[in-house]
Amino acid sequence: MARVTIKDIARKLALSPSTVSRALHDHPDISRKTKDDVLNIARNLDYFPDTFARGLRKKHSSTIGIIVPEIRHDFFSSAISGIEEIAYSKGFTIMVCQSNEDWQREALNLRSLVANRVAGVLVSLSQTTQNIDHFSILDSQKVPAVFFDRTHKDVKHSQVIVDDFNGAKELVLYLLNKGYRSIAHVAGSDCVSVGRDRLAGYIDAHLEFGLPVDERLIISAGFREIDGRNAAKTLLAMPKRPDAIFAVNDPVAIGIYIVLKEEKIVIPDEIALAGFCNNPISALIEPSITTVQQPARLIGSTAANLLIERILHPDKEYPAVTKTLKTELIIRNSA
Repeated sequence: MARVTIKDIARKLALSPSTVSRALHDHPDISRKTKDDVLNIARNLDYFPDTFARGLRKKHSSTIGIIVPEIRHDFFSSAISGIEEIAYSKGFTIMVCQSNEDWQREALNLRSLVANRVAGVLVSLSQTTQNIDHFSILDSQKVPAVFFDRTHKDVKHSQVIVDDFNGAKELVLYLLNKGYRSIAHVAGSDCVSVGRDRLAGYIDAHLEFGLPVDERLIISAGFREIDGRNAAKTLLAMPKRPDAIFAVNDPVAIGIYIVLKEEKIVIPDEIALAGFCNNPISALIEPSITTVQQPARLIGSTAANLLIERILHPDKEYPAVTKTLKTELIIRNSA
């Protein structure tokens, strides 16, 4: 079946195409009755506006592409909500893709979004993204972009992040001041900023406290629950177990928590546990997990505002900026 056009609606109502177009756009010169007639016929015929053609007239489309590692991760779903709220208020819709922590899928998602002529792209990198060569398409196709949460040292676009270094440092200093002396860190991928910066905060806390870092207690893992499970088994198999574990994020902390429970290890009496990002489930389990709050919705809305500003003013020169938001230590029962 052929796509319904404005001309088809005009023919049905014996109106000119320009009158139909103005009615669809709620032009003040068109009567309420004509607008209602046009809208009713448009609904009955399943008319959809040609957003691509409209985008050519505006010099941008009305769709923003988003690439995240996982939609089911509460942090990313909250960030997407923040993005959508700003996008909707400014006349944009969103198209969300997930890389599933796979840089090749990330690259495929990016090419698909650019091929669909999105107005701009918001990106949080996968844990396997070792370089960002595939993002060169953004520059060649003149697609504005903003990176958020997980970025890369070579990113030349604007970024919205949290202070991962000081958030992690504050948490580890809290554990040290509580009397824990053998604190393991289940680290994320060092390919992306959050993995590197949280590890650096862990190390710096030890140095500031005057305690050497035992590198055997740093387990390179990832950002998923299964990574926490595997790391916990490694730590529990050590001749001298740690007395506390700091996980790179709450999903990893949940994986560790499950293994500790399975092994009947009492938290925090035998091993304390802490995470990062304040996933809602971390407050619901018993004992509730000490963590670091990230303002996920604010990260999303801040990134969306930065991007839309660039979309609406394509001829203006915008230097790349990095907006760093604060974290907050959330003390609960696990440490």
